[in-house]
Amino acid sequence: MHTGPTLICIPDISGFTRFMGEIDFELSTKIIPSLLNKIIYSNEIGLKISEIEGDAVLFYRTGELPSLKDLIDQCIYFYTEFYKQMNVLRSMNNGHKGVDKIPELLGLKIILHYGEEVGLVPIGKNIKLMGEDIIVAHRLLKNTIPTDEYILFSRDILSSYSQEDRQELQMGTNLISGNIQVDHLGQIDFKYIDLLPFRPDM
Repeated sequence: MHTGPTLICIPDISGFTRFMGEIDFELSTKIIPSLLNKIIYSNEIGLKISEIEGDAVLFYRTGELPSLKDLIDQCIYFYTEFYKQMNVLRSMNNGHKGVDKIPELLGLKIILHYGEEVGLVPIGKNIKLMGEDIIVAHRLLKNTIPTDEYILFSRDILSSYSQEDRQELQMGTNLISGNIQVDHLGQIDFKYIDLLPFRPDM
């Protein structure tokens, strides 16, 4: 098992459970894989895939972090390409019952975390991520943020950037603070950006 500093990035499709319940199986099995593929092929900063988790992609990158600007630009690119693909899918399936509900039901949230010691374990052809920081990243998905589309930065990832970078982020965006309580880990602080202003026209 290799351990080392690791960026964890989880683009997660919000509204997935409701979508699967309200849209027929034939259509949903076309839409979700296509959207996940679009996320995967929109990766431009050398992220690697550990797992595809039904409605999310668990990306990671070891070693030096990308610049904060590059990381944010990548997340916004995931988001805009996700919406462009929804538009394509809506046109391709025009006339199919429920197709107009796609942009109403689905959205994208992105969790960013950085761990100093994340275990990378080869299982078959895949790399399984292990350790407390993986638990933290997944728990951050279960928050009480009052919007379904955002970029969430854990305290650990933000503290890995310079004060100047953090100040530029704070000045350039509406960065909102929050936290979650996790058994055995205590309070985990984060900040987030609402992605809605970056949504392309549908």
